[in-house]
Amino acid sequence: MFETLIISPLLLMGAVNMVLIPDGDYRPLYMSKDSPQTQVKAFSIDVRPVTNQQYFTFILANPRWQAQSIAQIFAEPQYLQHWQKNAEELQPSAAQLNSPVVNVSWFAAQAYCHSLAKRLPTVAEWERVASASDTQADGSQEKSYQRRILEWYSQPNRVQLPAVGANNANFWGVQDLHGLIWEWTEDFNSALVSGESRGDSNIDQRLFCAAGAQGAADPSDYAAFMRYGFRSSLQAKFTLANLGFRCASAKEQTNDKI
Repeated sequence: MFETLIISPLLLMGAVNMVLIPDGDYRPLYMSKDSPQTQVKAFSIDVRPVTNQQYFTFILANPRWQAQSIAQIFAEPQYLQHWQKNAEELQPSAAQLNSPVVNVSWFAAQAYCHSLAKRLPTVAEWERVASASDTQADGSQEKSYQRRILEWYSQPNRVQLPAVGANNANFWGVQDLHGLIWEWTEDFNSALVSGESRGDSNIDQRLFCAAGAQGAADPSDYAAFMRYGFRSSLQAKFTLANLGFRCASAKEQTNDKI
């Protein structure tokens, strides 16, 4: 769907660390405790979300994704609205450079990742990494960890987002999966319901609270239900002030350049 994008030499200025997540099992929220776990193949994922500075460098090299040029079908009018206007262009302020980029659509996030021969992480990949606490690969049994995530989710949005990397790394060495922004996933719309039964024939209805809570692996994992509910409300062109992204890859990449 996306054409080959130009990668500017400016994209080679810094290093974005990725970590390799090994093969492992993952039990989706809507599966019961007795259900077979889903295998997630090994993949690499960015340690931190994409920043405003990184995304600005990307659109300089690929002008079609600049705010004044992007097609309406690919983003809402709020695209990059948190940036300041400089002449005819929008660009991040100095204070925003190391904060996560938000107000970007799924199309734009995927284009960024594709430009680096990457992609957005799948729901299963993201949830597998995000289920880890600071000390365990599966933090689901740590009530204090779940409570801390819920406390993060209950906080109001901040106008100026903090810099990435402020939160402790989890068991895998990945940061900011919780407590900073929501993040796009490649197959976020696997949780979409159109309301038209024929259109929903390929959608797993167990993803939703009514059917999902009954017999779910952990009905008390409200934070996970919130994520599934949030994803189900999205459309690919949406641009939200608390929604950003990070990239992933099926290949082993630990020091990818951007």
